Amino acid sequence: MATKYDRIAADLRRKIQQGELPPGAQMPVETVLLREYRVSLATLRRALDQLAAEGLIHKQHGRGTFVRTPRQRLRRTSTRHQWEKDRARLPIGERFGTGSAERDTGLQMGDFDFSAEYFPDAVADEDLAEAFGIPVGTRLLERTYRTVLKAEESPLGLGRSFLIYDMIAVNPELLDASSEPWPGGTQNQLYTIGIELDRIEERVISRPPSLEEAESLRIDPGVAVFALRKVSIDTTGRVVEVADSIFGGDRTELHYVIQLERWK
Repeated sequence: MATKYDRIAADLRRKIQQGELPPGAQMPVETVLLREYRVSLATLRRALDQLAAEGLIHKQHGRGTFVRTPRQRLRRTSTRHQWEKDRARLPIGERFGTGSAERDTGLQMGDFDFSAEYFPDAVADEDLAEAFGIPVGTRLLERTYRTVLKAEESPLGLGRSFLIYDMIAVNPELLDASSEPWPGGTQNQLYTIGIELDRIEERVISRPPSLEEAESLRIDPGVAVFALRKVSIDTTGRVVEVADSIFGGDRTELHYVIQLERWK
């Protein structure tokens, strides 16, 4: 059963979506909203907090509450990894120019600024050692990625990838951050050392952001993040990559289509 604050949030959401309260418009002050909806201040603020958590409004200290200009949506689908695998063995000219960020947003490479940092002396802590099935202290290559949308001056997400150092060191190019953005992504990088992926497992949780995550992603108070761990497994059953990504819940859609076998 819908609560009072759910109904208020639904009505204000409708006004925003239908343009009665357009992007950039200042929301009516609390006294006006209290008279309109005839609820307590606590109920009204709970409704406004709900809209803020959805990324529809944001508060500006000392100025008021405003309708947020819609953030660029990131749509991550269940087909993205097969798409990357299909491209892994293509000539570089066909791999270059369109990466996962372009695929997930529908934008062009020129709409983004991409940066990567490599840390070749990382070691596996207990969490990563368990994920890889390797001893604690094993040397890893840690890679951090930022794909910043120029129009918003904030990253689509925060990404960290880990590879076993000795596994990839046979190709020195895989240790060089200046090679990024690598056409074809990680699956092509692994292909250069003879590794084919059999499957990818992803686990997603929703949680409040850390202070650093909120600042980096420009997340308003009350907005949750999706924390995604990707584990890539090769055709021999070996874990070859563990990657952690953080996405703002106000701009990310996780879209999974699971094809079911028919009854015989």
